[in-house]
Amino acid sequence: MPEPALYDYANQLRNSEDFFTRSTNVLEEADSSFHPQPGMMTVAQQVGHVAQTIHWFLEGATQPEGFNLDFAAHAKELAGVTSLTTARGLLKDAYARAVEFARSRSAEELAKPLPQGPVMGGAPTSEIFLAMIEHAAHHRGALTVYSRQLGKVPAMPYGG
Repeated sequence: MPEPALYDYANQLRNSEDFFTRSTNVLEEADSSFHPQPGMMTVAQQVGHVAQTIHWFLEGATQPEGFNLDFAAHAKELAGVTSLTTARGLLKDAYARAVEFARSRSAEELAKPLPQGPVMGGAPTSEIFLAMIEHAAHHRGALTVYSRQLGKVPAMPYGG
């Protein structure tokens, strides 16, 4: 992996946001509450979860205690996300915060080890950006399946 100073994490995050937006643009506000099976996240919750997780990575990287593993509390918070429009706003804000975080850190800060613990303990702080991108890709893929189940054809994420 390139040195943190040589790798443009902010640009990679923006690409991730563009890919996510492009592949989920076919979904509409009316699709907010769709979920394929009982107990699965809704469309709005999927998008909200990606936003929530970006914030989670940023907080885990900056708090001495590391990542908040109270997943029941995270799920409770996510249950309140019922609007796709609202969730998209949350996601836009989360990506903006992550880009600002990436741009405002020195190479030394990005190389600093994450707090010890079960989530990425001791890895360089810069690893959170790749984890955010991978996590967003996972959920954008799930949302393309949701789209297909709604009879919609999602756009290719890497197109123009």
